[in-house]
Amino acid sequence: MSDQLRPRTNGSQNLKTVARHGRLKKSNAAVTVAKFLAGSLAVVLVSGFSVGAIATYDVAASVQPSVHLANETNGPVPSIGAIDGGVNMLIVGSDSRVGQDAAFGPKDSTGDLNDVTMLLHISEDHSNASVISFPRDMFVSIPSCPDPEGGSFRAMSSQKINTTLTYGGLACTVLTVEKLTGLSIPFAAEVQFSGVMSMSSAVGGVPVCVASRIEDEYTGTFLDAGEHVLAGYDALQFLRTRHGVGDGGDLTRINNQQLFMSSLVRTIKSADTLSDPAKVYALAKAVTGNMRLSDSLNSVTTLASIAVALKDIDLDQVVFAQVPTGSTTGGVKAVQPAFDNLFEAVAADQPLALSGTTGRGTVADPNAPVEAAPVEAAPVEAAPVPAATTDPTATEVPAATDAPVATEAPGVVLSESVTGQTADEYTCTKGRTLENQ
Repeated sequence: MSDQLRPRTNGSQNLKTVARHGRLKKSNAAVTVAKFLAGSLAVVLVSGFSVGAIATYDVAASVQPSVHLANETNGPVPSIGAIDGGVNMLIVGSDSRVGQDAAFGPKDSTGDLNDVTMLLHISEDHSNASVISFPRDMFVSIPSCPDPEGGSFRAMSSQKINTTLTYGGLACTVLTVEKLTGLSIPFAAEVQFSGVMSMSSAVGGVPVCVASRIEDEYTGTFLDAGEHVLAGYDALQFLRTRHGVGDGGDLTRINNQQLFMSSLVRTIKSADTLSDPAKVYALAKAVTGNMRLSDSLNSVTTLASIAVALKDIDLDQVVFAQVPTGSTTGGVKAVQPAFDNLFEAVAADQPLALSGTTGRGTVADPNAPVEAAPVEAAPVEAAPVPAATTDPTATEVPAATDAPVATEAPGVVLSESVTGQTADEYTCTKGRTLENQ
Protein backbone atom coordinates (compact mmCIF):
# COMPACT_ATOMS: atom_id res chain seq x y z
CA MET A 1 0.00 0.00 0.00
CA SER A 2 3.04 2.25 0.00
CA ASP A 3 2.15 3.54 -3.47
CA GLN A 4 -1.48 4.28 -2.63
CA LEU A 5 -2.94 7.29 -0.90
CA ARG A 6 -2.83 6.01 2.66
CA PRO A 7 -5.36 6.72 5.40
CA ARG A 8 -4.72 8.96 8.37
CA THR A 9 -3.33 7.48 11.54
CA ASN A 10 -6.75 8.15 13.02
CA GLY A 11 -8.58 5.04 11.84
CA SER A 12 -12.06 6.49 12.26
CA GLN A 13 -11.37 8.89 9.38
CA ASN A 14 -10.25 6.34 6.79
CA LEU A 15 -13.38 6.53 4.69
CA LYS A 16 -13.09 10.30 4.53
CA THR A 17 -9.55 10.00 3.23
CA VAL A 18 -10.58 7.69 0.43
CA ALA A 19 -13.44 9.98 -0.50
CA ARG A 20 -11.14 12.96 -0.69
CA HIS A 21 -8.79 11.06 -2.95
CA GLY A 22 -11.74 10.07 -5.11
CA ARG A 23 -12.21 13.70 -5.98
CA LEU A 24 -8.78 13.84 -7.61
CA LYS A 25 -9.22 14.26 -11.33
CA LYS A 26 -7.31 15.60 -14.26
CA SER A 27 -8.15 19.22 -14.86
CA ASN A 28 -8.99 20.84 -18.16
CA ALA A 29 -7.12 23.63 -19.94
CA ALA A 30 -7.78 26.05 -17.09
CA VAL A 31 -5.30 24.09 -14.97
CA THR A 32 -2.37 25.75 -16.71
CA VAL A 33 -3.40 29.21 -15.60
CA ALA A 34 -2.05 28.22 -12.20
CA LYS A 35 1.40 27.89 -13.76
CA PHE A 36 1.33 31.50 -14.89
CA LEU A 37 0.09 32.81 -11.56
CA ALA A 38 2.68 30.90 -9.59
CA GLY A 39 5.42 32.32 -11.77
CA SER A 40 3.81 35.73 -11.66
CA LEU A 41 4.08 35.86 -7.89
CA ALA A 42 7.81 35.34 -8.17
CA VAL A 43 7.98 37.83 -11.01
CA VAL A 44 6.16 40.55 -9.09
CA LEU A 45 8.43 40.03 -6.10
CA VAL A 46 11.50 40.16 -8.33
CA SER A 47 10.28 43.37 -9.92
CA GLY A 48 10.70 45.32 -6.71
CA PHE A 49 7.54 47.38 -6.94
CA SER A 50 6.92 50.37 -4.71
CA VAL A 51 6.87 49.57 -1.00
CA GLY A 52 4.61 52.53 -0.43
CA ALA A 53 2.03 51.22 -2.86
CA ILE A 54 1.84 47.68 -1.52
CA ALA A 55 1.64 48.92 2.05
CA THR A 56 -1.70 50.62 1.46
CA TYR A 57 -4.61 49.44 3.57
CA ASP A 58 -6.65 48.19 0.64
CA VAL A 59 -3.89 45.88 -0.56
CA ALA A 60 -3.17 44.64 2.96
CA ALA A 61 -6.85 43.92 3.51
CA SER A 62 -6.96 41.69 0.43
CA VAL A 63 -4.50 39.16 1.89
CA GLN A 64 -6.28 35.85 2.52
CA PRO A 65 -6.12 33.62 5.67
CA SER A 66 -2.69 32.06 6.11
CA VAL A 67 -1.48 28.45 6.26
CA HIS A 68 0.84 27.11 8.99
CA LEU A 69 3.90 25.18 7.78
CA ALA A 70 5.43 22.34 9.76
CA ASN A 71 8.81 24.05 10.13
CA GLU A 72 7.53 27.52 11.03
CA THR A 73 8.34 29.38 14.24
CA ASN A 74 6.88 32.68 15.27
CA GLY A 75 9.18 35.65 14.96
CA PRO A 76 9.12 39.43 14.63
CA VAL A 77 7.77 40.92 11.42
CA PRO A 78 10.64 42.57 9.53
CA SER A 79 10.67 46.31 9.14
CA ILE A 80 10.31 47.89 5.72
CA GLY A 81 13.64 47.27 4.04
CA ALA A 82 15.50 44.41 2.41
CA ILE A 83 15.00 41.09 4.15
CA ASP A 84 18.11 39.75 5.85
CA GLY A 85 19.88 36.92 4.05
CA GLY A 86 18.53 34.57 1.43
CA VAL A 87 15.03 33.24 0.89
CA ASN A 88 13.51 29.95 -0.22
CA MET A 89 9.83 30.24 -1.09
CA LEU A 90 7.59 27.56 -2.58
CA ILE A 91 4.95 28.88 -4.96
CA VAL A 92 2.10 26.47 -5.61
CA GLY A 93 -0.61 26.97 -8.22
CA SER A 94 -3.91 25.24 -7.54
CA ASP A 95 -6.32 24.09 -10.25
CA SER A 96 -9.32 24.63 -7.97
CA ARG A 97 -12.15 26.45 -9.74
CA VAL A 98 -14.31 26.99 -6.67
CA GLY A 99 -15.57 30.57 -6.78
CA GLN A 100 -13.68 31.33 -9.98
CA ASP A 101 -14.92 32.89 -13.20
CA ALA A 102 -17.14 30.72 -15.40
CA ALA A 103 -14.48 30.77 -18.13
CA PHE A 104 -12.40 28.37 -16.03
CA GLY A 105 -15.11 25.72 -15.78
CA PRO A 106 -17.89 24.77 -13.31
CA LYS A 107 -17.72 26.76 -10.09
CA ASP A 108 -18.60 23.69 -8.02
CA SER A 109 -15.50 21.82 -9.20
CA THR A 110 -13.61 20.38 -6.24
CA GLY A 111 -10.32 19.62 -7.95
CA ASP A 112 -7.39 20.95 -5.94
CA LEU A 113 -4.19 19.70 -7.55
CA ASN A 114 -0.98 21.70 -7.43
CA ASP A 115 -0.44 21.65 -11.18
CA VAL A 116 2.37 24.11 -10.75
CA THR A 117 5.10 23.83 -8.13
CA MET A 118 7.92 26.38 -8.30
CA LEU A 119 10.76 27.21 -5.95
CA LEU A 120 11.90 30.82 -5.71
CA HIS A 121 15.45 31.14 -4.37
CA ILE A 122 16.99 34.50 -3.51
CA SER A 123 20.72 34.56 -2.84
CA GLU A 124 22.14 35.60 0.53
CA ASP A 125 23.68 38.75 -0.94
CA HIS A 126 20.58 39.57 -3.05
CA SER A 127 22.63 39.52 -6.25
CA ASN A 128 20.69 36.81 -8.06
CA ALA A 129 17.45 34.82 -8.02
CA SER A 130 16.11 31.66 -9.58
CA VAL A 131 12.62 30.25 -10.18
CA ILE A 132 12.75 26.46 -10.54
CA SER A 133 9.77 24.55 -11.96
CA PHE A 134 8.75 20.98 -11.08
CA PRO A 135 6.57 19.29 -13.76
CA ARG A 136 3.12 18.34 -12.50
CA ASP A 137 3.52 14.68 -13.61
CA MET A 138 6.82 14.15 -11.80
CA PHE A 139 6.80 11.11 -9.50
CA VAL A 140 8.15 11.82 -6.01
CA SER A 141 8.24 10.33 -2.54
CA ILE A 142 5.72 12.02 -0.23
CA PRO A 143 6.55 12.08 3.51
CA SER A 144 4.04 11.82 6.33
CA CYS A 145 1.99 15.00 6.28
CA PRO A 146 -0.28 16.64 8.85
CA ASP A 147 -3.93 16.67 7.84
CA PRO A 148 -5.45 20.18 7.98
CA GLU A 149 -8.62 18.55 9.33
CA GLY A 150 -6.82 16.69 12.11
CA GLY A 151 -4.64 13.58 12.32
CA SER A 152 -2.00 12.85 9.74
CA PHE A 153 -1.36 11.05 6.45
CA ARG A 154 1.11 8.24 6.04
CA ALA A 155 4.10 8.49 3.74
CA MET A 156 3.98 7.27 0.13
CA SER A 157 6.91 6.01 -1.91
CA SER A 158 5.83 7.23 -5.35
CA GLN A 159 3.06 9.61 -6.38
CA LYS A 160 2.82 12.56 -8.75
CA ILE A 161 3.86 15.80 -7.11
CA ASN A 162 0.60 17.49 -8.10
CA THR A 163 -1.39 15.29 -5.70
CA THR A 164 0.27 16.72 -2.59
CA LEU A 165 -2.01 19.75 -2.33
CA THR A 166 -5.16 17.62 -2.23
CA TYR A 167 -3.52 15.06 0.00
CA GLY A 168 -2.35 17.34 2.78
CA GLY A 169 -2.62 20.97 1.70
CA LEU A 170 0.13 23.52 1.14
CA ALA A 171 2.13 22.30 4.14
CA CYS A 172 2.34 18.81 2.61
CA THR A 173 3.60 20.18 -0.71
CA VAL A 174 6.32 22.09 1.17
CA LEU A 175 7.36 18.99 3.14
CA THR A 176 7.51 16.98 -0.09
CA VAL A 177 9.74 19.48 -1.88
CA GLU A 178 11.97 19.82 1.19
CA LYS A 179 12.49 16.04 1.20
CA LEU A 180 13.02 16.00 -2.56
CA THR A 181 15.59 18.80 -2.65
CA GLY A 182 17.16 18.73 0.82
CA LEU A 183 16.36 22.43 1.26
CA SER A 184 14.61 24.22 4.08
CA ILE A 185 11.65 26.22 2.76
CA PRO A 186 10.20 28.59 5.37
CA PHE A 187 7.94 30.58 3.00
CA ALA A 188 5.10 29.35 0.81
CA ALA A 189 2.18 30.68 -1.20
CA GLU A 190 -0.78 28.95 -2.83
CA VAL A 191 -1.90 30.97 -5.82
CA GLN A 192 -5.34 31.03 -7.42
CA PHE A 193 -5.69 31.58 -11.15
CA SER A 194 -8.59 34.04 -11.02
CA GLY A 195 -6.22 37.02 -11.11
CA VAL A 196 -4.42 36.19 -14.34
CA MET A 197 -6.38 38.64 -16.45
CA SER A 198 -6.12 41.54 -14.01
CA MET A 199 -2.38 41.01 -13.56
CA SER A 200 -1.58 41.10 -17.26
CA SER A 201 -3.90 44.05 -17.73
CA ALA A 202 -2.33 45.92 -14.81
CA VAL A 203 0.89 46.42 -16.75
CA GLY A 204 -0.90 47.41 -19.94
CA GLY A 205 -0.34 44.05 -21.64
CA VAL A 206 2.63 41.72 -22.03
CA PRO A 207 4.46 41.48 -25.39
CA VAL A 208 5.05 37.93 -26.62
CA CYS A 209 6.75 36.66 -29.76
CA VAL A 210 5.26 33.81 -31.83
CA ALA A 211 7.72 32.13 -34.21
CA SER A 212 5.15 30.00 -36.03
CA ARG A 213 1.35 30.02 -35.95
CA ILE A 214 -0.42 28.71 -32.84
CA GLU A 215 -3.67 26.80 -33.35
CA ASP A 216 -5.48 25.30 -30.37
CA GLU A 217 -9.18 24.41 -30.55
CA TYR A 218 -9.24 23.38 -26.89
CA THR A 219 -8.57 26.92 -25.67
CA GLY A 220 -9.61 28.83 -28.78
CA THR A 221 -6.08 30.18 -29.17
CA PHE A 222 -5.15 31.18 -32.73
CA LEU A 223 -2.17 33.51 -33.13
CA ASP A 224 -0.18 34.28 -36.27
CA ALA A 225 3.59 34.50 -36.27
CA GLY A 226 4.83 37.87 -35.02
CA GLU A 227 4.64 39.96 -31.86
CA HIS A 228 1.42 40.21 -29.85
CA VAL A 229 0.72 42.35 -26.79
CA LEU A 230 -1.57 40.21 -24.64
CA ALA A 231 -3.73 41.36 -21.75
CA GLY A 232 -6.79 40.07 -19.93
CA TYR A 233 -8.52 37.10 -21.52
CA ASP A 234 -6.09 36.96 -24.45
CA ALA A 235 -3.18 36.49 -22.03
CA LEU A 236 -5.18 33.84 -20.22
CA GLN A 237 -5.74 31.89 -23.43
CA PHE A 238 -2.08 32.10 -24.40
CA LEU A 239 -1.06 30.59 -21.07
CA ARG A 240 -3.69 27.86 -21.17
CA THR A 241 -2.64 26.47 -24.52
CA ARG A 242 -0.80 23.16 -24.59
CA HIS A 243 -1.86 21.57 -27.87
CA GLY A 244 -0.83 24.68 -29.82
CA VAL A 245 2.80 24.91 -28.69
CA GLY A 246 5.93 22.77 -28.95
CA ASP A 247 5.10 19.07 -28.99
CA GLY A 248 1.75 19.54 -27.27
CA GLY A 249 3.03 18.33 -23.90
CA ASP A 250 3.21 19.91 -20.46
CA LEU A 251 6.99 20.35 -20.52
CA THR A 252 6.88 22.54 -23.62
CA ARG A 253 3.98 24.48 -22.15
CA ILE A 254 6.29 25.37 -19.24
CA ASN A 255 8.78 26.73 -21.81
CA ASN A 256 6.00 28.91 -23.23
CA GLN A 257 5.08 30.22 -19.80
CA GLN A 258 8.70 30.99 -18.95
CA LEU A 259 8.77 33.10 -22.11
CA PHE A 260 5.73 35.01 -20.84
CA MET A 261 7.15 35.42 -17.33
CA SER A 262 10.45 36.74 -18.65
CA SER A 263 8.59 39.30 -20.74
CA LEU A 264 6.44 40.20 -17.74
CA VAL A 265 9.58 40.80 -15.64
CA ARG A 266 10.96 43.15 -18.28
CA THR A 267 7.63 44.94 -18.52
CA ILE A 268 7.31 45.38 -14.77
CA LYS A 269 10.88 46.63 -14.39
CA SER A 270 10.43 49.16 -17.16
CA ALA A 271 10.08 52.82 -16.32
CA ASP A 272 6.59 52.84 -17.83
CA THR A 273 5.39 50.50 -15.08
CA LEU A 274 7.43 51.48 -12.03
CA SER A 275 6.76 55.18 -12.55
CA ASP A 276 2.99 54.63 -12.76
CA PRO A 277 1.43 54.35 -9.25
CA ALA A 278 -1.83 53.01 -10.70
CA LYS A 279 -0.03 50.09 -12.36
CA VAL A 280 2.00 49.34 -9.24
CA TYR A 281 -1.12 49.35 -7.09
CA ALA A 282 -3.05 47.13 -9.54
CA LEU A 283 -0.21 44.59 -9.58
CA ALA A 284 0.02 44.45 -5.80
CA LYS A 285 -3.74 44.03 -5.44
CA ALA A 286 -3.86 41.29 -8.10
CA VAL A 287 -1.19 39.30 -6.26
CA THR A 288 -2.40 39.64 -2.67
CA GLY A 289 -6.02 39.10 -3.65
CA ASN A 290 -5.32 35.76 -5.34
CA MET A 291 -3.09 33.78 -3.00
CA ARG A 292 -2.98 32.02 0.36
CA LEU A 293 0.24 32.55 2.27
CA SER A 294 2.10 30.64 4.94
CA ASP A 295 1.99 32.25 8.40
CA SER A 296 5.59 33.37 7.90
CA LEU A 297 4.66 35.23 4.71
CA ASN A 298 1.24 36.55 5.71
CA SER A 299 2.36 40.14 6.09
CA VAL A 300 2.49 42.92 3.53
CA THR A 301 5.65 44.10 5.28
CA THR A 302 7.33 40.73 4.74
CA LEU A 303 6.33 40.72 1.07
CA ALA A 304 7.68 44.24 0.74
CA SER A 305 10.99 43.30 2.37
CA ILE A 306 11.45 40.51 -0.18
CA ALA A 307 10.63 42.89 -3.01
CA VAL A 308 13.15 45.43 -1.72
CA ALA A 309 15.85 42.74 -1.55
CA LEU A 310 15.21 41.84 -5.19
CA LYS A 311 14.48 45.15 -6.83
CA ASP A 312 18.05 45.80 -8.06
CA ILE A 313 18.85 42.32 -9.41
CA ASP A 314 19.94 42.49 -13.03
CA LEU A 315 17.66 40.74 -15.53
CA ASP A 316 20.45 38.37 -16.58
CA GLN A 317 20.72 37.21 -12.97
CA VAL A 318 17.05 36.12 -12.78
CA VAL A 319 17.01 32.50 -13.97
CA PHE A 320 13.91 30.48 -14.87
CA ALA A 321 14.78 26.76 -14.91
CA GLN A 322 12.90 23.48 -15.29
CA VAL A 323 14.24 20.51 -13.30
CA PRO A 324 15.80 17.77 -15.47
CA THR A 325 13.40 14.86 -15.97
CA GLY A 326 13.07 11.77 -18.13
CA SER A 327 10.06 9.78 -19.21
CA THR A 328 8.64 6.93 -17.14
CA THR A 329 5.36 5.03 -17.21
CA GLY A 330 2.55 7.52 -16.63
CA GLY A 331 4.73 10.57 -16.10
CA VAL A 332 8.31 11.75 -15.60
CA LYS A 333 11.07 11.20 -13.06
CA ALA A 334 14.16 13.13 -11.99
CA VAL A 335 17.32 12.64 -14.04
CA GLN A 336 20.42 12.07 -11.92
CA PRO A 337 22.99 13.37 -11.16
CA ALA A 338 21.82 16.58 -12.84
CA PHE A 339 18.83 16.92 -10.50
CA ASP A 340 20.87 16.61 -7.29
CA ASN A 341 23.60 18.86 -8.69
CA LEU A 342 21.04 21.60 -9.31
CA PHE A 343 19.84 21.66 -5.72
CA GLU A 344 23.29 21.24 -4.26
CA ALA A 345 24.13 24.50 -6.05
CA VAL A 346 21.02 26.15 -4.62
CA ALA A 347 21.84 24.89 -1.11
CA ALA A 348 25.36 26.32 -1.49
CA ASP A 349 23.81 29.64 -2.56
CA GLN A 350 25.69 29.58 -5.85
CA PRO A 351 24.49 31.62 -8.86
CA LEU A 352 23.03 29.36 -11.54
CA ALA A 353 24.19 29.46 -15.16
CA LEU A 354 22.22 27.65 -17.86
CA SER A 355 24.04 25.64 -20.53
CA GLY A 356 21.03 23.93 -22.13
CA THR A 357 18.37 25.23 -24.49
CA THR A 358 15.24 27.17 -23.60
CA GLY A 359 13.28 23.98 -24.32
CA ARG A 360 11.37 22.49 -27.24
CA GLY A 361 8.52 24.97 -26.86
CA THR A 362 10.49 28.12 -27.64
CA VAL A 363 13.21 29.42 -29.97
CA ALA A 364 15.48 32.47 -29.88
CA ASP A 365 13.85 35.71 -30.99
CA PRO A 366 15.64 36.82 -34.18
CA ASN A 367 14.47 40.39 -33.58
CA ALA A 368 15.69 40.66 -30.00
CA PRO A 369 17.12 44.07 -29.07
CA VAL A 370 20.87 44.32 -29.52
CA GLU A 371 22.95 46.42 -27.19
CA ALA A 372 24.83 49.21 -28.92
CA ALA A 373 28.55 48.59 -29.26
CA PRO A 374 30.61 50.71 -26.86
CA VAL A 375 32.19 53.81 -28.40
CA GLU A 376 35.95 53.43 -28.57
CA ALA A 377 37.90 56.18 -26.81
CA ALA A 378 40.43 58.20 -28.75
CA PRO A 379 43.96 56.80 -28.44
CA VAL A 380 46.01 58.38 -25.70
CA GLU A 381 49.52 59.46 -26.59
CA ALA A 382 52.08 57.54 -24.60
CA ALA A 383 54.12 59.48 -22.07
CA PRO A 384 57.78 59.93 -22.93
CA VAL A 385 60.12 57.35 -21.50
CA PRO A 386 62.62 58.90 -19.11
CA ALA A 387 66.29 58.56 -19.92
CA ALA A 388 68.12 55.67 -18.32
CA THR A 389 69.68 56.51 -15.04
CA THR A 390 73.09 55.56 -13.85
CA ASP A 391 72.13 56.07 -10.23
CA PRO A 392 73.12 52.80 -8.52
CA THR A 393 70.47 53.36 -5.83
CA ALA A 394 67.58 53.50 -8.33
CA THR A 395 64.97 50.71 -8.09
CA GLU A 396 64.11 48.81 -11.28
CA VAL A 397 60.44 49.12 -12.28
CA PRO A 398 58.99 45.94 -13.80
CA ALA A 399 57.70 46.28 -17.35
CA ALA A 400 53.96 46.53 -17.85
CA THR A 401 52.18 43.50 -19.31
CA ASP A 402 48.99 43.02 -21.32
CA ALA A 403 48.50 39.45 -20.13
CA PRO A 404 44.99 38.96 -18.65
CA VAL A 405 44.62 38.08 -15.02
CA ALA A 406 43.06 34.65 -14.61
CA THR A 407 39.77 34.81 -12.75
CA GLU A 408 37.24 32.15 -11.96
CA ALA A 409 33.64 32.99 -12.82
CA PRO A 410 31.35 32.58 -9.79
CA GLY A 411 28.44 30.19 -9.85
CA VAL A 412 27.59 26.74 -11.14
CA VAL A 413 27.03 25.84 -14.79
CA LEU A 414 24.05 23.47 -14.86
CA SER A 415 23.68 20.35 -16.96
CA GLU A 416 22.37 20.75 -20.50
CA SER A 417 19.36 18.71 -19.37
CA VAL A 418 18.17 21.72 -17.35
CA THR A 419 16.15 23.88 -19.74
CA GLY A 420 15.15 27.48 -19.16
CA GLN A 421 16.09 31.09 -19.75
CA THR A 422 17.04 34.27 -17.97
CA ALA A 423 14.74 37.26 -17.71
CA ASP A 424 16.83 39.23 -20.20
CA GLU A 425 16.53 36.57 -22.93
CA TYR A 426 14.04 37.21 -25.72
CA THR A 427 12.42 34.04 -27.02
CA CYS A 428 9.52 33.14 -29.33
CA THR A 429 6.85 30.47 -28.96
CA LYS A 430 7.26 27.53 -31.30
CA GLY A 431 3.67 27.23 -32.51
CA ARG A 432 1.84 24.07 -33.54
CA THR A 433 -0.97 23.95 -36.10
CA LEU A 434 -4.01 21.68 -36.16
CA GLU A 435 -2.64 19.53 -38.95
CA ASN A 436 0.29 18.59 -36.72
CA GLN A 437 -1.83 17.61 -33.73
